[in-house]
Amino acid sequence: MSAVLVALRIARRNAWRSRGRSALIMVMIGLPVLAITAVLTLNATMNVSPREGLVAELGAADARLLQAPEGTVLRQQPNGTSWSTGGDGATAPARGAAEVGALLGPGTRLIPFDTGVLQLGTERVEALRTDLRDPLTKGMWTLSEGRLPSAAREAAVTSAFGLRPGDLLRPSGAAPLTVVGVVEHPYRPSLRQVVGPDLPLAPVEEFWSPGEHGTGWLADTAAPVSWTGVSALNSAGLYVTSRAMMTDPRSWARAPASGVQTTVGIGAVVIMVVLETVLLAGPAFAVGLRRRRRELAEIAAQGGSAAQLRTIVVADGLVLGGAAASVATVLGIAAGTLGAPIVARWGGQAGPPEVPWQPVLAVAALGLLTGIVAALVPAVQAARQNSAAVLAGRAPAVADRPGWPLAGAALVLAGLGATVVARRQPDSVWVLASAVLVLLGLVVLTPWLVRGTGRLAARLRLPLRMSVRDAVRHRSRTASAVAAVMAVTATVVAVGIGAYSEYMDRRNAYTSARPTGMLAIWAGNIGDAAWGRLRAEAARQLPGVPLAAGYQARDAQGHRYALRYTVRWNGIRTRRTAAIGDQTLLRLLQGRHDPQAAAALASGKAVVFDAAALRDGKLALRASSTSGPGRNLDVPAVLATPADEHQGGALLPRALVEQAGLATAERQLYAMYRPSAGSTLARDLAKVTPRVTVASEEGYRNVPDPGLWGWLGGALVLVVGGTLTATRLAAADMRPEQATMVAIGAPPRMMRVLVAGQALYIAGLGAVVGLLAGTVTGLALTRPMTTHGAGDPATIAIPWPFLAAVVVGLPVLASAAALVTRTRPPLARRLL
Repeated sequence: MSAVLVALRIARRNAWRSRGRSALIMVMIGLPVLAITAVLTLNATMNVSPREGLVAELGAADARLLQAPEGTVLRQQPNGTSWSTGGDGATAPARGAAEVGALLGPGTRLIPFDTGVLQLGTERVEALRTDLRDPLTKGMWTLSEGRLPSAAREAAVTSAFGLRPGDLLRPSGAAPLTVVGVVEHPYRPSLRQVVGPDLPLAPVEEFWSPGEHGTGWLADTAAPVSWTGVSALNSAGLYVTSRAMMTDPRSWARAPASGVQTTVGIGAVVIMVVLETVLLAGPAFAVGLRRRRRELAEIAAQGGSAAQLRTIVVADGLVLGGAAASVATVLGIAAGTLGAPIVARWGGQAGPPEVPWQPVLAVAALGLLTGIVAALVPAVQAARQNSAAVLAGRAPAVADRPGWPLAGAALVLAGLGATVVARRQPDSVWVLASAVLVLLGLVVLTPWLVRGTGRLAARLRLPLRMSVRDAVRHRSRTASAVAAVMAVTATVVAVGIGAYSEYMDRRNAYTSARPTGMLAIWAGNIGDAAWGRLRAEAARQLPGVPLAAGYQARDAQGHRYALRYTVRWNGIRTRRTAAIGDQTLLRLLQGRHDPQAAAALASGKAVVFDAAALRDGKLALRASSTSGPGRNLDVPAVLATPADEHQGGALLPRALVEQAGLATAERQLYAMYRPSAGSTLARDLAKVTPRVTVASEEGYRNVPDPGLWGWLGGALVLVVGGTLTATRLAAADMRPEQATMVAIGAPPRMMRVLVAGQALYIAGLGAVVGLLAGTVTGLALTRPMTTHGAGDPATIAIPWPFLAAVVVGLPVLASAAALVTRTRPPLARRLL
């Protein structure tokens, strides 16, 4: 035990004496720990559990109830909900507050709690109609400025609006609202919402889901609302959030245990983090070993054993790894805790500060382990060094182990075989796990690759020849740096190929129901007079632009229906809504006059632009409505060519829809017109009716994931940092050669060329090997990332500029950084 304490004391003193090298090692070990700890803390803080969010959800109430629309059948579970729209089951009619109170039992008190949207010009914002002064809403909102609304035409807004008390809100079709207070949501600082006791909520025509918009109440009940009571309320068409159920642990299913895929994925990430950190920090530990060789040799000469020498060097890793892990853990927790409210203001939520101690401590232990592992190789070298040779000033000989290349080749072959098998799996985690085997094999093979490529040095010019030969002569530190560059390059190349292939797959999978450049104007449930005014205003706003009419399908009771069909597009199941129109709309959808398609439409057949949707000349449609029963239709159809390659959809003639028992009413307008950037068309049409939607088809607008260049930035730091660490060590090892060159008149720039040549060799060899390994993994990743079922081929796309920046740009930058590094001529001692 005393020997360990002495080794730790020596390591502490050595770390303080070599503060620059110690800081470099701590940064390399601590950065992954800091980043992972910050992400874990950030996620835990921003993940507001149902129990943590109970006050914001219910206030002081015992339950919250939401009225489901007519035609909705609710099937609510204790730990969630499932529901279906329509169906053959009996549905409950809308109920008033008195009926709901009677269902909850005597002693129940209800207050309105209606959620919806407020139409402010062309903007639709979240709105809540309730009385915030009621004790049942205590804790749901915090008043930060002004007072709570108490009368009609008064409202409070969240701080995200940027309004102050006294400002006005002007809802469409209603009197202005006076802002009397500013409130804050407990966990959602970015929420934009208006709250007041008498808000003119606009109807929401989107698909309803539990917990969303609708008429509702907060309830103070005499007895807790149990699961039995929830089932009865579901039958009455009420969706329920009960305090008793939310606080009962039996109501929530346990989180499923981690599966094999999760375990494999975590293991692969841990191995990659440890491997990369060890490879980067290893040369820095080797620097310390080079500088302490004489000190260790003196200890050995005075009776120190090989085990004691190993302990002294491993103690360096223990001290530096422990310090780095401790500092990084504290900084990561602080970053995650302080960053959660900032991130939440951009979007999301943030609860009370929370630290997931178990994974955080595991990450800290991983950082400590990384420091120890990084010091193992130098420790073994220290125990094996020839003390007599070191004390005499001779460099130790490097001996290769003949079995290592065979072991490395076996690992590479095993990884390639596993990659071929993993490529067929639906989850990409198996490909990543197989890539770890390949990288481990290449790490083992790296010393052999360094020695093999060193044979080409004879054909290089003198400075580069000396650089490569010196790198080969000191394979222990060269191989570590090359392997680090290789691992970084392979990871970035694999991610780049996979992500870019996924982007191209999504771009190829993009589909629209309208050609690029088409403007669409449609309205919801409005009357004929309102539509006439809207149509006239659209014609006035678009003078000289031909407008094609589209129609809306309704049943006899006036319920609006959507006619949809399902088709596979690029391997993905896609639901499309068929348009209803005439020859003018068909000409716009096709971009030309097609006599055959026009004749089919005139004869009462559907014109379809998706070949896969046709079965024996029929198109299978599903007529669905949020307020009426659904039904299936099979209509005759013909295939036609659309205006754009990625355009789908179908056009139904009015006669065909009316034969199915549905009426049609004109509620859509289409035109080939691109509004300008500052166009006020949508705002002007909204003045006629707020139930208007204006959309312009612009084609596929997404760009490749900008995160790829973030990966490139990370690779730049790791590659250049690792390469410079190795070249600084090389410069220290080359002092005798540099002294000789200075003695014979070599200029100072020759020293910089030697260092830059070594940086180019290390980064270039690592980048080339990493390119090969990363390409294999990236090509394998394309299948699970871009296929969507049996028969769907993988999309393979190579981001050539990105790969050129990684494989060519990074080595050039590393050598340029080494070229501008200041090199001082060594002062050599001459024996007379």
